[in-house]
Amino acid sequence: MNPGAESNHLPATDGRGHLCWAFTDRDEFAARAREFMAEGLGEGKRVCLIAPGTVEELVGDLRDLPDFDEQWDRGAVQVRSLDGVYGAGVVVDPDEQVRVYHAETQAAVAAGFTGLRVAANTTELVRTPAQLAAFATYEHAVDRYMAAYRFEAMCAYSRPDLGSDVINRLAALHPRGNADTVPFRLHGWGGGGAVALEGELDLRSHDVFPWALGHVAGQWEPGEVVVDARELTFIDHHGLLRLAAQAERRGTTVVLRTRRFSPARMVDILGLSTVRVEQVA
Repeated sequence: MNPGAESNHLPATDGRGHLCWAFTDRDEFAARAREFMAEGLGEGKRVCLIAPGTVEELVGDLRDLPDFDEQWDRGAVQVRSLDGVYGAGVVVDPDEQVRVYHAETQAAVAAGFTGLRVAANTTELVRTPAQLAAFATYEHAVDRYMAAYRFEAMCAYSRPDLGSDVINRLAALHPRGNADTVPFRLHGWGGGGAVALEGELDLRSHDVFPWALGHVAGQWEPGEVVVDARELTFIDHHGLLRLAAQAERRGTTVVLRTRRFSPARMVDILGLSTVRVEQVA
């Protein structure tokens, strides 16, 4: 991860097609959405564009896709106006959103596609604190869904409209993206509520990590939750204390799987009974 860097090209998804994409204007979003959707079409997926604007405008944004007319006629390409789906200031229901995409993913597979891939400009759904909180919970819920099902999404946000702070918070809940000014990623992994923690948890993370962890831990169940931290290169004591506090609050033990020796020593020194470190290769 390269903190402070921002790319104009889509990253390799490495089998996890859930991207957070910060854009500066409508044309940039449309170009990145076409790239994301063209890749999906090449993999046999049904693709859908969701954004503000009329259906005619959204179709116009996609006409440069390969064999657009044929793909449109056979239902491989779809569009949906955000204006027609959500009202102004709507606060999404995270569980209902996941149910909707589950049904649409199942429908795509039943129609003979290998899965569903959506490019969505959801800037209008995170403008207020209440909207942002609900959508952050949804982002993690749908990310966990994507870890197990054939659904992929590019969640795009306007940097001029939202600002870097909001985008950094949302980026922290995605496995991939171009907004790398946040030094860590906390996202779904495997099954049973397991999560992955990548990057670095240091002084730069002290504001965003508790916020992201709160939305993630809200979906933990009593028992144990695995945090796969093999790609976490550094965690300070503040990060461990945050994990322990959330685990205690949820009646959960965090099983922190890491390649590093220092977390186990810090857990012992701090006496954290709700965090267990497992050394892995």
